[in-house]
Amino acid sequence: MDRLRYLPGSLLFTAWVLVSWIPFALMVLLVGGFSHRAAFGVARAWCQTVMALARGLCGIRYEVQGLEHLPARNTVVLLKHSSAFETLAELCVFPPQCWVLKRELMWIPVFGWALKWLRPIAIDRRAGRGAVEQVVRQGSERLGEGLWVMIFPEGTRTAVGETRRYGLSGILLAQHNGLPVVPVAHNAGVVWPRRGLIKRPGTVRMVIGPPIETAGRDAREVSAEVQDWIEAQVARLTGLPKAEPPAQRRSSRRPAG
Repeated sequence: MDRLRYLPGSLLFTAWVLVSWIPFALMVLLVGGFSHRAAFGVARAWCQTVMALARGLCGIRYEVQGLEHLPARNTVVLLKHSSAFETLAELCVFPPQCWVLKRELMWIPVFGWALKWLRPIAIDRRAGRGAVEQVVRQGSERLGEGLWVMIFPEGTRTAVGETRRYGLSGILLAQHNGLPVVPVAHNAGVVWPRRGLIKRPGTVRMVIGPPIETAGRDAREVSAEVQDWIEAQVARLTGLPKAEPPAQRRSSRRPAG
């Protein structure tokens, strides 16, 4: 019964999101050929309206800690992925950016056409090393254009209290360009679950960590440090035990992420 209290707001919110992206996508299509900054501004405006509606209809607020940790120049950001929340919030919080995402999103009519103008790095997640090389190659181009490169190192959304072995593509991209990586943790999955319609009121706390140097280090060592920091912060924010990747996945080879 407690969950049903939040159903009307969640339904209205979801309906608005499903309809509202269409005019915004059309606006991206209109301005994207002239300026990436303009296209990104439209996308950011849509995300800001979604966040405002999430607050008004679902009671979801968010706070950001650690903005002072952002380097002076653009770099690679590695974020925990447990919800749709962070895919929206990152546009509101970070400077102009691009994202590593699955190429299937580019095939969606209108949405995928608009997404093209936002300069994502669309990978085939089954391509293994080829996907990693694509992230390093195209990510270096995006960094050279002044964009921040946003990556979910787990590769897909994980339930609250769980994790996967983090992929290495973001670390390798940063190393290739002589840059640090910036880790980001949050507790969004508690109020905005990765699955299910109902969203619960509460405050999402997003924490931006100090940059982690990559130069001259083993990529797996850096990845382990990033994962240890992020998962420790998630445990602190949620009050749950720190998540550890299943032992059998530690030695598995996962593509970019």
